[in-house]
Amino acid sequence: MVASRRQFLGSAAVVSGAAVSGMVLQPGAAQAVGPSGGASLPNVVVRPDDPRYPELLTRGFNARFVFSPDSIVLAYSAGQVQEAVQRAVKEGRKFTVRSGGHCLEALVADPRFDMLIDVSPMHQVSWDTKMNAFSVGAGSTLAQAYKALYLGWGVTVPGGVCPPVGIGGHTAGGGYGPLSRKYGLISDHLYAVEVVTVDAKGKARIVVATRRPNDPNRDLWWAHTGGGGGNFGVVTRYWFRDPRATGNNPTKALPQPPARLLMTWVTWPWESLSQADFKRLVQNHGAWHAANSGPDSPYVAMHSALHLNMKRDYALYLECRMDATAPNARRMVEDYIAAISEGVSVQGIVEMNEELWLANALFEYPRSLGARTKSAGSNLRKPLADNQIDIIYRALTDPDAKNSCLVYLGAYGGQVNAVPSDATAVPQRDSILRFWIDSTWADPNADAEAVEWTRRLYRDVHAATGGVPVPNDQYDGCYINYPSKDTKDPAWNTSGVPWHDLYYKGSYPKLQRIKKKYDPLTIFQHAMSIEPA
Repeated sequence: MVASRRQFLGSAAVVSGAAVSGMVLQPGAAQAVGPSGGASLPNVVVRPDDPRYPELLTRGFNARFVFSPDSIVLAYSAGQVQEAVQRAVKEGRKFTVRSGGHCLEALVADPRFDMLIDVSPMHQVSWDTKMNAFSVGAGSTLAQAYKALYLGWGVTVPGGVCPPVGIGGHTAGGGYGPLSRKYGLISDHLYAVEVVTVDAKGKARIVVATRRPNDPNRDLWWAHTGGGGGNFGVVTRYWFRDPRATGNNPTKALPQPPARLLMTWVTWPWESLSQADFKRLVQNHGAWHAANSGPDSPYVAMHSALHLNMKRDYALYLECRMDATAPNARRMVEDYIAAISEGVSVQGIVEMNEELWLANALFEYPRSLGARTKSAGSNLRKPLADNQIDIIYRALTDPDAKNSCLVYLGAYGGQVNAVPSDATAVPQRDSILRFWIDSTWADPNADAEAVEWTRRLYRDVHAATGGVPVPNDQYDGCYINYPSKDTKDPAWNTSGVPWHDLYYKGSYPKLQRIKKKYDPLTIFQHAMSIEPA
């Protein structure tokens, strides 16, 4: 039963600490320190005839997308990334970059790329006394970052719930998670970024950009607070610091997570649910979040998500994480469950346990090897309408579907909505829920039918606005870490609104100007990359 609950999750560098505002490092100046302090780092280029090649090639989330690059560069320092990028530019090669390997669309595993730069070895975490912020390698997974930050200093970043996800793309896309209602997005805590860019003369360089007002590269920092990965250069490390932090004490520089969580699952078996019960659950969940998603809500210390699984997958689940140290935590969760359950004829099965925060953050639910997936999402300013709930019900009870599917309604808002829409590259700052459709299946022969099924469901839910969530009083567009190339396809996006306005809204022209400035030769491209101004 645990695997079914969590199946939606199976479906979204340390160099010198001497960087200063506006600094551009010269080749070889940024060399990481090896495990023994002064030891040299490996210099790894893996080609198809190397026995390591299959191991590296298959380290991806979505088995639908495969490619066969001529070489895979394992980068252990920003200097190595710089050298690899320079070599690719000189040789006219098309290359891509991978951190955690969890891209939901074929933006990385694209056959047009003949070189892959893998930054996963760059996962060190440290306190940088010169930056007065935490340095986290762009190849770090969320699990690695959470563990190092918490055990070392008792702090964390408000990222997602999938431990293997790479912090590289997660941060650049404006990642969110269970602590975001209380502390904001992970990108809201980004202090600085180190990026390998290519100038107009084709020269690769290492640029450090901070959020300091007088930093000449501040726009490059801003672009990485929600502009998406792979657009402006290769990120080699991030520095994190809470914008509200003062002083130089690292234990106060980032949020301190709750020592314990009250983890609750409520289960409603499908066999006991009527369509009216299904609709009431979704309605209640939407109405509750519409009323409790402000920055001043007493429920900002709680994160919840309604998991609408297919009927063949046994049950629907309500997932809830609450700060167990908060006053009246248990009573607040009980009141929340009562509100979601009101008017539903079937009583949910409640499992409520206290868990240590880190153990909960690091727990990884099993996922089937070779799983294939198709997904798409949107931001909700208002709850789903009754007709949309009916469409979802029919899809989840479809006996002919070749795939499993989860419709995920995750809590949003809170402190996320306290940030001005132009303060970062994430313009969606007044949503109450994240809506996500995620289909999974195993048989490659079912690809066409399963993908088509998922596309139809997403289109039908958003039928009133041309098959996509055009920003209006109900929607606030899309989330770039839930990318879908279908938003670029007029067969599925009939709204007349371009894909980039769905993801970036009014931020897009500024992102285009930054793209032109730092990537004038358009070296960094993928299927949904930002076009230069």
